[in-house]
Amino acid sequence: MPDFLTARQLHLTGSVPVLLALAACAAAAVEASATDTDTTMRTYAADLEFLQQHSDVIELRHDDSDARLCLVPAWQGRVMTSAASADGNSYGWLNYELIENGVLPAEQRQGLDAHILAFGGEERFWIGPEGGQFSSFFAPGTTFDFENWIVPSFIDTDPWHLVSKTESRAKFRHRVDVLNWSGHTWQMQVDREVVLLTSDDLEQALDTDLPPTVRAVANETTNTITNRGEESWDEVSGMPSIWILGMMKHGPETTVVIPFETQGQDLGSVVTDDYFGKVPAGRLVVNEAGGVLYFSADGKYRSKIGISPGRSKGVAGSWDALSNALTIVQYNLPEPDRSQYVNSLWERQDDPFAGDAINSYNDGPVGDDQLGPFYEIETSSPALDLAPGESYTHTHRTIHLEGSVAELDAVARKIFGVSLATIEAALP
Repeated sequence: MPDFLTARQLHLTGSVPVLLALAACAAAAVEASATDTDTTMRTYAADLEFLQQHSDVIELRHDDSDARLCLVPAWQGRVMTSAASADGNSYGWLNYELIENGVLPAEQRQGLDAHILAFGGEERFWIGPEGGQFSSFFAPGTTFDFENWIVPSFIDTDPWHLVSKTESRAKFRHRVDVLNWSGHTWQMQVDREVVLLTSDDLEQALDTDLPPTVRAVANETTNTITNRGEESWDEVSGMPSIWILGMMKHGPETTVVIPFETQGQDLGSVVTDDYFGKVPAGRLVVNEAGGVLYFSADGKYRSKIGISPGRSKGVAGSWDALSNALTIVQYNLPEPDRSQYVNSLWERQDDPFAGDAINSYNDGPVGDDQLGPFYEIETSSPALDLAPGESYTHTHRTIHLEGSVAELDAVARKIFGVSLATIEAALP
């Protein structure tokens, strides 16, 4: 344990938010239950039964397909996992050990659990930034190191109020006063709606007709922050952001694909690739002329990349060549006048509003331990300069498609601009 913490502190100082949340997921490698040693092969039905044994679960279904998903109100209404059918592949990564052990009162937690209880889940709500003078993860005036890093309870352990529920959607609400490092308080209301999309919704989102033999599950969350205080949020008091993170199961032939803008002024660098040291060339390939990058999601090497708001096309995804599963993540691009994104480096920053809009993280060993393994695709809203009573909504959509290579190739070409064969051959 001491060696693990030392390695974590060295790697995480100066890092961007998500990895920290992930880094605290477990003190040792996450283990499957005694009856299921390979968690990547667990079905949705098995995961649903496991979650129901340890928490109150809401399952969303609709009549036009076998697709389904489950979420937990006690964990901020996060989507824990989803599948195209009950006996199908379960897409969300779950921290089985933590969930099975249960949640101790804050004063009784030790080690990493004193900083975060990372239950996993395919889609969850956070706010940024994680580091810097406007972070809410550090008490005012404290130094930016792991000992002082604590995930705010409202995005970690606090249950959110279930406002309403139908067969295929659920709405949640939470009110909270968030104190940042600079001593300013954001008085906010968060409204979150999770919707299991219909087949028609999905085809509209993809702007294409899917063959009936393609199995699919897709969810969309609308996440709204309202300034319910009497003061505006600005560059002096700090501006929070909506940050949506998805933990999904890795694979030896899983590749993250992100198209990016190549035309325009002041686009900046194509990718931030040094969050945890420079990503090795064999794990990240950037085709600048073609406007697309490829990033390994094999769960064997801890690394992270980011795409700036100027480069983002509002979409990212992955291809698992072993299971013939295509994942697509979409989010709403902001208005042109919202170009500031929070910077989450663990330091007092010269430019606290020069962060990324899309991130992807690949888990890997740290010393003798490992957090997952899993990989993540994340999206963020701009920094929110909201006046009293003003709101902003960030929409995040997660789509999983299963089918033959021929069926999914057309979708990949349309969404990412490249074939599945190109994706498979991109990384050595």
